[in-house]
Amino acid sequence: MNKDPDRIQTLVSEKRVKLHIFEPTQRKIWTVVGKGEEHWIDPESNYCSCPGFYFGKLNGKSTCYHLESAQLARDENQVEEIIFSDDEFSDFLSGLISDL
Repeated sequence: MNKDPDRIQTLVSEKRVKLHIFEPTQRKIWTVVGKGEEHWIDPESNYCSCPGFYFGKLNGKSTCYHLESAQLARDENQVEEIIFSDDEFSDFLSGLISDL
């Protein structure tokens, strides 16, 4: 578990864990807004786009505080769900990728 439970709780309580749902296909993209940046996460695959996740993996860690925040938000039903049209999927994905 992360050494900073306050940071995780803050992300959850401020609804900074977001689930973007595209309709009608129900495609889903998870993001977490961290310190001025939005990171793409995949909780099912245990992946986060943040540098901490990458470098943590190199050092044997299995997660980062963004993924832990997403798990807590799911457990506490505190995920911010945002509905989009499928027509917006490509632009949303392009914007997300350009921020990586």
